[in-house]
Amino acid sequence: MTRFTLSALDQSSVASGRTPGEAVRETIALAQHCDALGFRRYWCAEHHNSASHAGTAPEVLLAAIGATTKRIRIGSAGVMLPHYASLKVAEQFRMLEAIAPGRVDLGVGRAPGSDGRTAFALNPQANQAADKFPQQVMEVLGWLGDGLPENHPFRSIIAQPAVETRPQMWILGSSDYGAQVAGYFALPYCFAHFFSDGGGSEQAVAVYRESFQAKPDMPGRLAAPHPALGVYCLVADTEAEAKRLFRSRELWRLKRDRGLYLPLPSVEEAEDYVYSELELARVETMRAGAMVGTPEQVKAKLEALSEAHGGIAEFAVITHCHDPAARRRSYTLLADVFGMRADDAAMAAA
Repeated sequence: MTRFTLSALDQSSVASGRTPGEAVRETIALAQHCDALGFRRYWCAEHHNSASHAGTAPEVLLAAIGATTKRIRIGSAGVMLPHYASLKVAEQFRMLEAIAPGRVDLGVGRAPGSDGRTAFALNPQANQAADKFPQQVMEVLGWLGDGLPENHPFRSIIAQPAVETRPQMWILGSSDYGAQVAGYFALPYCFAHFFSDGGGSEQAVAVYRESFQAKPDMPGRLAAPHPALGVYCLVADTEAEAKRLFRSRELWRLKRDRGLYLPLPSVEEAEDYVYSELELARVETMRAGAMVGTPEQVKAKLEALSEAHGGIAEFAVITHCHDPAARRRSYTLLADVFGMRADDAAMAAA
């Protein structure tokens, strides 16, 4: 029944009691683990001015991951394009291609990945930048190898290093807008299902398919849609253990929904927290829709989610978990239940 592939998505989440530096090093270690397990891609997110996430510069983090992994594709999920100059983004990902030839993804998004004030600190023209997103996508594709239009003022500029391979560009989003952009440019599209527990995902995927304009003869473009979902999953050996570990995520989400971006609490902190009746109701809603449980349970939920969207090509799995060993174990169990090929090093570290 399974017709999709599995990838990993990491926000370099900061855990209570540990430092942001430790979060970054945990990301690099987990990428190596997922490489050995057989996951298709390892994507790093971009967030700014947040105590929850340490991943401010995915392009830097990906260089370290690319240099210390063997086969897994590495990519951004994503670079928030309105913050930056298109040429600089193209140069950064050409550089990554020089480090890890043929296995780089450039996922770009339109959202700020931060609060409004931080967006202006990154780009003083932030109030106008998002409107130029399609133009920037065109420019990045141009500097990755498509070439820029004849009348473009910077057409003669070459994005270096001039390597033989090019990154695969993706459009990421949590609305219909990104789906339309991805369809127009014939690029793969990933919807951030974990942002809002899936709200709007079915419609966005449908819009992507409807707006898709095949470009099979263009490098980096697709002949058919490639819809993907970024999903939260937490797998453990028993359902009870998975639910226990999930308590960290429950409390973190309650705080996040109130605008508080804090480090991920431990299970013990979540168990000691005194929940209001309203919060308990919200937690029950989270539990009902969560992809949390044993390997077989989570596999069935992913398959059902794919079917509900008319077939998903790929899932990018994110696992917020306070215990890094339990997080590694979750990816190991997921790889095992889907029959992915793991090497001896991964199994020994599981």
